Amino acid sequence: MLPLLIAFDSTQQALRAEMLLEYADIEIDIRPTPKEITAGCALSIEFPSSDLDQVKEIIQLENVEIRGVFQLTEQGYGQIV
Repeated sequence: MLPLLIAFDSTQQALRAEMLLEYADIEIDIRPTPKEITAGCALSIEFPSSDLDQVKEIIQLENVEIRGVFQLTEQGYGQIV
């Protein structure tokens, strides 16, 4: 399964999401936001697609502001949330 990527508009929201997802024991990686994703923050969080429902729940409950959740396809990154 390919990992998914959360992009953010601010570094503050990226760091907040990192803390919340790590606290929930979700395996994440911080990585640079790909150039094809227009976002206001250079940091993105990569996570396993199997954790999508839990990640969406945490983001909604904690009011984390995201640009979107993206999946890598043959045509590049496509937004799924």
